[in-house]
Amino acid sequence: MIGIDLFAGAGGMSLGAKMAGIDIKIAVESDKYAARTYCSNHPPSKLFFANDIREFQYIKLASKKQLVIFGGPPCQGFSTSNQRNRSIINEKNWLYKEFIRVVSLYMPDWVVFENVAGILETENGVFVDHLLKEFKSLGYSCTYSILQANEYGVPQKRARFFLVASLHNQVFKFPTPTTTLPITLNEAIGDLPILSNGSSVNYMEYSQPANSNYALSLRKELVGCYNHLVTRNSPLVIERYRHIPQGGNWESIPDVLMSNYADKTRCHTGIYRRLINKEPSIVIGNFRKNMLIHPTQDRGLSVREAARIQSFPDSFSFLGSIGFQQQQVGNAVPPMLAKVIFDQILK
Repeated sequence: MIGIDLFAGAGGMSLGAKMAGIDIKIAVESDKYAARTYCSNHPPSKLFFANDIREFQYIKLASKKQLVIFGGPPCQGFSTSNQRNRSIINEKNWLYKEFIRVVSLYMPDWVVFENVAGILETENGVFVDHLLKEFKSLGYSCTYSILQANEYGVPQKRARFFLVASLHNQVFKFPTPTTTLPITLNEAIGDLPILSNGSSVNYMEYSQPANSNYALSLRKELVGCYNHLVTRNSPLVIERYRHIPQGGNWESIPDVLMSNYADKTRCHTGIYRRLINKEPSIVIGNFRKNMLIHPTQDRGLSVREAARIQSFPDSFSFLGSIGFQQQQVGNAVPPMLAKVIFDQILK
């Protein structure tokens, strides 16, 4: 099977597809930093369209193999944490129509549409209704579900919406969970180096053996990896971190250290959250803005730690400034979660 990745980002879904045995022929991504990361981690033979998807036109594919088109249009407008732009008038919420347009150009055998779980709630599900109507008009049969990443080998409590469509009326059954014992945060990142606030040494060799099968599967034969970068927080922020236990958030910070907040009780519960070593991580989204805290060190997460939590192998390197790297990791579909979808299609 061959594939086309739309809204490709850094390439999380492409990596999951590749792990399942799918050959990606075309990828589309408008962000230049994410595009650089994608191209540096995937073979150069792929045709990469680094521009607005609204400018994309049909490109003929020579292969006669079955085709799957997949991707996740921008999801910020559907997120339950983004109430301000979570409406029908947000222009980005309509970019999924470009996804459907490209599907209509190629009429692939399979379609995989991914997004946040909140797409089912936005405007009472109107966007999902539009998707189902559009795909049905093109001749596709559809099914959709919410998958929990931590039930499929990803050390993260991350709920994602997947819609799978078949042009040939093949019945798609979503995969059953692959594990009843979720991978913990310590198993995911416990072997990575101790870092300081603002760490800026990109490449480091491993200083200790892999402490779990999960870590070993992402390290493989490497002796070190990239992206050990940490946001530099002010001394005041670091002092706040010291008061927060594992599982705690801003509520554990003394009032005297929160005096610059007009009303700290209006802070989101995910702000200043220290992760728990013996559990999967909470969602890795905008982990710099939310100031997610390392479980045992008084600092934010490194890019590599976040990538591990997203199930990216250590061989996958992110490019651009630290802010762009953090955004690429947080926006990505966990490759191991994507893989189970593609594995099921190939069955």
